[in-house]
Order: sequence, then structure tokens, then C-alpha cells
Amino acid sequence: MFYIVGLGNPGEEYQNTRHNAGALSVESFAKKNKLNFFETEKFGKEKVHLLLPKTFMNKSGTQLTKLITSKKKAESLVVIYDDLDMPLGKIKISFGRGSGGHKGIESIARSIKTKDFIRIRIGIAPSTPSGKIKKIKEEQKVIDFILGDFKKKETETLKKIFKKVNEALETIIKEGRAKAMNEYNR
Repeated sequence: MFYIVGLGNPGEEYQNTRHNAGALSVESFAKKNKLNFFETEKFGKEKVHLLLPKTFMNKSGTQLTKLITSKKKAESLVVIYDDLDMPLGKIKISFGRGSGGHKGIESIARSIKTKDFIRIRIGIAPSTPSGKIKKIKEEQKVIDFILGDFKKKETETLKKIFKKVNEALETIIKEGRAKAMNEYNR
């Protein structure tokens, strides 16, 4: 059984913001595979349970405490979220890492009492033509950026990212996280 969680903020005003990249990605996966949220469904030989927490990002973990009740279940938890330290268009799969300052990941690790779960980070940072990240330094500018809507050109890139995340999720579910990390972390 895999628990797939897309992080974001609830409410229409946040629907298409950069901070909702995780939630948007899981919505894309659900639509592509005709899966429902908050239900356990068959996906090939495995079962999956898709979840979009109905809380704000920094309280995401509170909705997982009834589902993720052991370290073993935590190892089959896949959390998808935005990452301002990676350029738009990149994804990275990891397991058992720190939060990198992401409040949603901090909330989940604290709530389920382990950091040993799978993460798929979706880069949202602006970058130069050569691919270097344009660091945003002022706190208010960071907040404005992550809570800002994706621009039209970014949305086109996002569709490609979601396709890649969908493929990575299928690999995790069917062939394991190690295979997915080897294949998608290049």
C-alpha cells in the first residue's frame, strides 16, 4: 500500500500557486489514472491511497496521523511538494532526508514521528538561461513568489514536470523507490 500526498494550501486563492505544485501534481496523477482521493484503490498489483491535506501547508502532518501509524507505513508514504532550491522543470526523489526548511515536511515528520518517507520535490525557482537558480533573498519576496500563480510559460513546463512525476510514481509503486531514484535523479 502506498500513501501519496500532495502538499498545498486549501482554498481557491491558492489553487494555481507555486506552493501548490505538490497538490497539483497529485491531482494530475489521479486524473491520468482515474483514481479518487481519500479512498484506497488498486493500481496494478498494489494499492494506493491519494490524499490532499485540507489544512494549510505548515499543518499537513496532522491529517496523516490516523493513516501512517507505524514506521513501516511511513516507508510507503510518498509526499510531493514544491522546492524553491531547485529550478522550475526539475524533480528530485529522496528518502529519509531533512526538511530543508519546508514547513509541510517538518509538520509531517513531527506528526508521524519519523523522517523515513519518500519525497518528490518539484523545483519552482526562477533560473537563468543556463539553468542557475535566481535566489530570492528577502522573506516577503519569497512569500510573494511561492504564493504567486504560475505564469503561462511556467504552466507549460509544469505539464511536462507532472508527466515526469506521474512516471516516477508509477516506478516507485511498481519497481520500488531505489529504481525510481536511479532513473529520475539524473
